[in-house]
Amino acid sequence: MQIDTASGWLRGIRHCPSAHFNARPEGVDISLLVIHNISLPPGQFGTGCVQQFFSGTLDRQAHPYFAEIAELRVSAHFLIERDGAVTQFVSCRDRAWHAGQSCFDGRENCNDFSLGIELEGTDDEPFAEAQYASLIALTRVLQQAFPRITRTRITGHEHIAPGRKTDPGPCFDWPHYLDQLTDTAPTDEGCT
Repeated sequence: MQIDTASGWLRGIRHCPSAHFNARPEGVDISLLVIHNISLPPGQFGTGCVQQFFSGTLDRQAHPYFAEIAELRVSAHFLIERDGAVTQFVSCRDRAWHAGQSCFDGRENCNDFSLGIELEGTDDEPFAEAQYASLIALTRVLQQAFPRITRTRITGHEHIAPGRKTDPGPCFDWPHYLDQLTDTAPTDEGCT
């Protein structure tokens, strides 16, 4: 994986462009990485429905749950599937709609200054080792391109939207992941 810093798109991975993004505020720094999980239908993997959801093409008739979410305009910069395959939906230079109402280190609207990575999974099921390998490799590439994303500025959706979100959940192995990056302690800074 390599990033084209001018375009914000990574080479060597699948691209599935989403229309669910907008420009970041003028002069904003990309300084936070947010880890999420998602599965569609809930608890099912490898369906291709996450890609459809993020690209606005989810068939609301395909599953009862889809009728509830089909009109939502949601995206992330990246998805890592169970086999470790990485897909990019939004340029890193743009603002993906992944965090919603959120706060990190006293700063609200995390979408403005963050990148979002979705792991195909659930809160209560362990993630695959192939996902960790891809997540570590992707994070290293992103840290090189955006050096303000230090280990202490990598967090979970549950930490920036406490009480509203629970992902990536208790089965996500933070030490296994973060120990591959730097030796600084992680933070779980949300708004109080």
